[in-house]
Amino acid sequence: MKEYRDYDDLPKIKLPLDQEVSISDSTIRDGAQMPGIVMKSSHKIQIYEYLHQIGIEKLESFVYNERDRKAIKLMLDRGYEFPEVTGWARANPKDIDTVLSVDGIEETGILMSVSDPHIFDKMGLESREAAEEKYLTALQYAVDHGLRTRAHIEDMTRADNYGFVYPLVEKILDIDPECTIRICDTIGFGVPFSSVDEPFGIPAITKYLIDELGAKNIETHCHDDFGLAVANSLAGYWYGANWSNVTFLGIGERAGNAEMEKLLLFLSRRIEGFDKYKLDSIIEFSNFMQKEIGIRVPRNKSVVGKNVFAHESGIHAAGVLKNPFTYEPYPPEVVGGDRIFLVGDSSGIEVLRYKVQDALNELMEVNIEIGKNDKRLRAIQDDIQKLYNSEKRVSCISDEEIMAYVKKYFFFQKIVEKQMNRPVEEDERSEDIPQGPEYAKVRMHDTVE
Repeated sequence: MKEYRDYDDLPKIKLPLDQEVSISDSTIRDGAQMPGIVMKSSHKIQIYEYLHQIGIEKLESFVYNERDRKAIKLMLDRGYEFPEVTGWARANPKDIDTVLSVDGIEETGILMSVSDPHIFDKMGLESREAAEEKYLTALQYAVDHGLRTRAHIEDMTRADNYGFVYPLVEKILDIDPECTIRICDTIGFGVPFSSVDEPFGIPAITKYLIDELGAKNIETHCHDDFGLAVANSLAGYWYGANWSNVTFLGIGERAGNAEMEKLLLFLSRRIEGFDKYKLDSIIEFSNFMQKEIGIRVPRNKSVVGKNVFAHESGIHAAGVLKNPFTYEPYPPEVVGGDRIFLVGDSSGIEVLRYKVQDALNELMEVNIEIGKNDKRLRAIQDDIQKLYNSEKRVSCISDEEIMAYVKKYFFFQKIVEKQMNRPVEEDERSEDIPQGPEYAKVRMHDTVE
């Protein structure tokens, strides 16, 4: 019989092909194209620093303007082994010359759009053959000038793969056998299901590139328009890809890209023998992106949302207080987070007792335990429920309010009893609370005097 009582009891998953897998970042390239945000050079340097702390292997950047090149120089001046700073170019020699002009860059991506809307409507080319010639000429130019290459096969999940894309990739690999073939799920039409082939199936595409074309390096670049970007990135790994290209918080155009933090967490916590990344700066990274870049993170967003380790409901909070493994899939310190208990309309006596004990410990500087049937605790619970039952309250009870309740029921009543030389009656306990800085009267709304 197996017992799963702790995080270490759960089995890890094995990557079926046991290949080395890595992550490249596009936060300052694709992510920076997110409508409504502007990244300064200082922002890009700090993002680079966080990526270094985590252990991300590569970062890609535009090189077109002075701001891009300034940021790249500052990154390279730090002398870090990783992330390696790589370039990005459209498929023409002029763009590749711009990459070559930046000292320290040894690899570039080359955009190769392969779907018919991109070839005919966006670029205005007359044929697929013209597109192929354009892409192969640019690739040959980059290789001839000593650059390692990535072929960004744009919109591959809406293209004629068997009729056009796979023959193109075969010619790409003839020019550069080490070229990384990037499967670009540009509009999010890809699916992670092994039974789906042309043109949507990420598993089928990955397998064909490896088994039929002999590609050594395959990278997924998935967008989240249908909510499958992370699933498709994992499917790529599952069927032989050795890279995934992501952005932190999934920022990017439209619905964004595959979220780096989700992929990192899954690999680090669920995959056997996978401990190459350090995740304890992720919450700090997220806070930086919110404060400095202006990204709005939903409270319930996995990994980085404020509610990930916040517990309010009675059953959940009681379970976590007894054993965090009950309702937390990983400890908060893994990503640099903190566990929070909140008192709200769904809270039970256990979380309230925990918060009251915390307040007592703070006031008296000793560890105090109170029973869950303590009349004072139950009185506080009744007061709080009256707020919610009257529908005058639409937020959680703050720590300051809990402190006020503790002073009211655990301290003031004792003073009154001593002065009157008799116990305070139940109907006296919630009225006539004296005013002053040493006593906080609980108000029937969100603030405390």
